[in-house]
Amino acid sequence: MPGKNLSREEAQQRAGVLAVDGYLVRLDVTSAPDPAAATFRSTTTITFRCSQPGAGTFLDLLAPAVRSVTLNGRELDPATAYDGARVHVDGLAAENVLTVEADCAYSRTGEGLHRFVDPVDGETYLYTHYEPADARRVFANFEQPDLKAPFTFTVTAPAAWDVRSNAAHEAVHTEGGTRTWEFAPTAPISTYLTAVVAGPYHVVNDHYSRELPDGTALEIPLAALCRKSLAPHFDAEEILGVTKLGLDFFHEEFDYPYPFGKYDQAFVPEYNIGAMENPGCVTFKEEFVFRSKVTDAAYEARANVVLHEMAHMWFGDLVTPRWWDDLWLKESFADFMGSYALIGARTRYSSAWVTFANQRKAWAYRQDQFPTTHPITADIRDLEDAKLNFDGITYAKGASVLKQLVAYVGSEAFFEGARRYFKRHAFGNTELGDLLDVLEETSGRDLKSWAAAWLQTAGVNALTPQVTTDAEGRITELAVLQDGEVPRPHRIAVGLYDRDADGALLCTERIELDVTGARTVVAEAVGRRRPDLVLLNDEDLTYCKIRFDADSLETLRTGLGDIRDELARALAWSAVWNLTRDGLMPARDYVALVLRFAGQEGNIGVLQSLHAQSKTAVDLYAAPEWRAEGARKLADGALNELRAAVPGSDHQLAWARFLAQTAGGAEHLGLVRGLLAGSARIDGLEVDQELRWSLWLALAAAGQATDEELAGELAGDNTAGGKRQYTQCLAARPTPEAKAAAWSAVTDSDELPSALVEANSAGFAIPAQRDLTALYAAPYFKLLERVWAERTIEIAMRIVSGFFPIAQTNEQTLAEADAWLDGHPQAAPALRRLVLERRDDLARALRAQACDRV
Repeated sequence: MPGKNLSREEAQQRAGVLAVDGYLVRLDVTSAPDPAAATFRSTTTITFRCSQPGAGTFLDLLAPAVRSVTLNGRELDPATAYDGARVHVDGLAAENVLTVEADCAYSRTGEGLHRFVDPVDGETYLYTHYEPADARRVFANFEQPDLKAPFTFTVTAPAAWDVRSNAAHEAVHTEGGTRTWEFAPTAPISTYLTAVVAGPYHVVNDHYSRELPDGTALEIPLAALCRKSLAPHFDAEEILGVTKLGLDFFHEEFDYPYPFGKYDQAFVPEYNIGAMENPGCVTFKEEFVFRSKVTDAAYEARANVVLHEMAHMWFGDLVTPRWWDDLWLKESFADFMGSYALIGARTRYSSAWVTFANQRKAWAYRQDQFPTTHPITADIRDLEDAKLNFDGITYAKGASVLKQLVAYVGSEAFFEGARRYFKRHAFGNTELGDLLDVLEETSGRDLKSWAAAWLQTAGVNALTPQVTTDAEGRITELAVLQDGEVPRPHRIAVGLYDRDADGALLCTERIELDVTGARTVVAEAVGRRRPDLVLLNDEDLTYCKIRFDADSLETLRTGLGDIRDELARALAWSAVWNLTRDGLMPARDYVALVLRFAGQEGNIGVLQSLHAQSKTAVDLYAAPEWRAEGARKLADGALNELRAAVPGSDHQLAWARFLAQTAGGAEHLGLVRGLLAGSARIDGLEVDQELRWSLWLALAAAGQATDEELAGELAGDNTAGGKRQYTQCLAARPTPEAKAAAWSAVTDSDELPSALVEANSAGFAIPAQRDLTALYAAPYFKLLERVWAERTIEIAMRIVSGFFPIAQTNEQTLAEADAWLDGHPQAAPALRRLVLERRDDLARALRAQACDRV
């Protein structure tokens, strides 16, 4: 497969004949502070063996220019050896030394070596991000996960900079205005896990010590980094505190000492994802450095990500999937461990499984119902497939299935299997069978049929209770019905809930059982008085959508907020949202539930989910003739709850933000402007910088923010975050000119970083402004192939998804999407997948609207 892509078959062929002994990578980034300098010098020397002397192979490299290629002392002509994506070499010996010197490009898309200039102080910052295959933008290599090797980095940078890589530095040499950092060799790792972070970063150092079972001491230097201008907001002590708790926990559970020496955590600008598990040098999006007040849910989310990436040091870095088919072997485990460790490590975030049930699984359910759904163990043909498989199935569904596996085999068998897995495959690569082998050893169960049902089939099952009672209201039969193309074995708990004297809904009996096949009888329930609520999958042990019998659903309509257990309540909220998405509950009924009970919701993460989901219900799932009324109801509800919230509380802040998202009437917008001007106040509400931008966005979208006002706000917050928010505000203005400017900024130029591409698309695509954006539906479908061909995949994905005309919820837009798909069968499969998924979102919205009209 030519070009920038790499097929699984090519990777297998290359791994079949090559074994890599080591990389020496020299980077010279002294040009980085010069905005006119587009490239940096990269020199790679690879020592490797070939089992078929005389054969040829290729290295992966994406660089503007190759200066020289030398194989075993023989100079090759770069003009013929390099085709723009690969360096071809032939006549290999049994043992080889290959050196490639290239000019590689600084990135503005977050792929490769990203360069950022801080608007606050003009300082330049660099960091790398590679997964799944962008190390080739920085140095020549064999870009596939199963050709592991030790890496030795040497980086020459401006003398005032701090430079970090996977390993600790062994020496630093200063010459004039530059310093050269020589790093120790790493343990054998994959190319996509290597990292360089360079710039005048603010650094907080710490240390972790632990006595190992053999009596020796494990010493791990810790560091947390951010840009200098963010240092006043950097709560490094909190981050490092979670880090130490996590290291304690994973050492206890995994019984394998942290294998990568130091542990740096760098919070970097314009990052495309949440974080990346580079061993010894983890990178995070700097939005986790909170410039303004955030709710406790944001701190929990950050702690979860810290522990997620730490779990990767074992699941993914120490033991790595052989190819991207088994991406779940690291991501599902890390996603599960993020929540598991929040509780197991005794952090203060005791509601981690509530968040998981309400938020992570919502992502999984959505992804798993697309026509492009895939098994957890996926069929990844090439790198473009791999890029799109970092999705809700690989992460959240996989983590949900692992939670079910722990319930199925027991936690001790599960973790003992993990311990054997690490020791057996340390610094190697694995496939599904390798994990199943150790889990079968430790659990004594045959897991092949379990894996076939859960890991190798797609889709989500729905479980529905069927309750039969006698004349006295006692249960004569309670059965669990399972639908879905592939019935699966589920270990679940059935919660039977009744009201107490105070009206609270409490679990009065919980029955655990295995659900198999289409219908399973819950024998233990026979003879019991019919409960007010039957809650399947109580405690959230399995992965499924839960439904309700008619009486239970009526109980929720009148008393969902009366469920005292927060996990059970979160499951009920999740279930009614799935009913709404599936067109089984009218959107206005869901909105009514939120307006009635969200004010009682104690879990701040669940509350914020309810805000987002109710906004989607009105914008996309409500019948068009009810949208305006629904929007007014949400805004009125937000205003009422804001005034009633405890002053200074997280809930008050959440309702203030929701008011900003829903404000449309004169009363709402008047308060918004008053809060900005200081002429109005809500007791305890601090209108800090991030909230100010949220309020300005509300005014901009309503056409009540002038250019001068927005420019003035940016002048007072001339930061990367400020520029992103300002850009979104400009694009959100309800004028043809604003929409044209946002569209042009993204589609006519490739100069914007991904953060500003997203800001433009978010402001452009405000659902309430669908009349203004309707003109762009046809041009959108015409530009898809050009965007995919001309932009990096990271930027192209954001354009394809962000500008899809989802707000045009009508049959005409659905027909235009179908026409494009029918007319472009040979378009890149990854592009077709993105369009097909957004087309499915549109079709789902139309079905939900039909339900809401009834």
